[in-house]
Amino acid sequence: MRLSHAGASDVGRKRAHNEDAFLLLPEEQLYCVADGMGGHASGEVAARIAVEEMAEFFRITGRDDEATWPFRPDPVRDADENRLLTGVKLANLRIHERARTDERLHGMGTTLVAAQFPRDGREVLVGHVGDSRAYLFRRGALRQLTEDHSLLNDFRRTRQLTQAEIEAFPHKNVIVRALGMKESVEVDLLREPLEDGDVVLLCSDGLSGMVPDARIAEVLRAVPGDLRRAAQALVDAANSAGGADNVTCVLVQAQG
Repeated sequence: MRLSHAGASDVGRKRAHNEDAFLLLPEEQLYCVADGMGGHASGEVAARIAVEEMAEFFRITGRDDEATWPFRPDPVRDADENRLLTGVKLANLRIHERARTDERLHGMGTTLVAAQFPRDGREVLVGHVGDSRAYLFRRGALRQLTEDHSLLNDFRRTRQLTQAEIEAFPHKNVIVRALGMKESVEVDLLREPLEDGDVVLLCSDGLSGMVPDARIAEVLRAVPGDLRRAAQALVDAANSAGGADNVTCVLVQAQG
């Protein structure tokens, strides 16, 4: 299938600077969103390192089949899965090393959600750490693919929470897994087959935390086939809802 793509990012209405980053790397069919965290703009550094390391690793391994990977491949994973997992783990290591050697960046980290489309875009591999999300938009319906690595989500898995309790939860923004926090990281990986016309949405929680899924689907239905307008419309929707955080989204559509 042929892939088309668009991305948009905005500082929002409450923050002084944008600590999100995104990557569009169509030559390797790789797309990423990172949402940095840390004081004194170090989150911005972490997010930038994450997407730059992902891009560099995929460029190197795309050019050279004999390139040496920094981590031993998982024998139960295929080559595409190991490539994506290794890229994320390498990004984690680079962020951790940078924070360890520069005290100004101590404690920085970032979420990351990455989508790679092997086999001519007939499926998507998604790797993620943190609460940046991947969604699948198919025939007008939106489905969340990833599961947030957040304290709220941990509570929801272990006990029944009402909608009112979810909305009043005092630590909504606490994530339990991120790149850079430790020397190694656990990465969730999923594989999803695609149909003609499917759209994969990657976003930071500046979108998913401000705009309900039903409204996201409504925005996507309003501008079918125009990913650039759709991406900007999603950013605008988050800002119209209050813009409490940086907001970033990437859209990739499979066609043909």
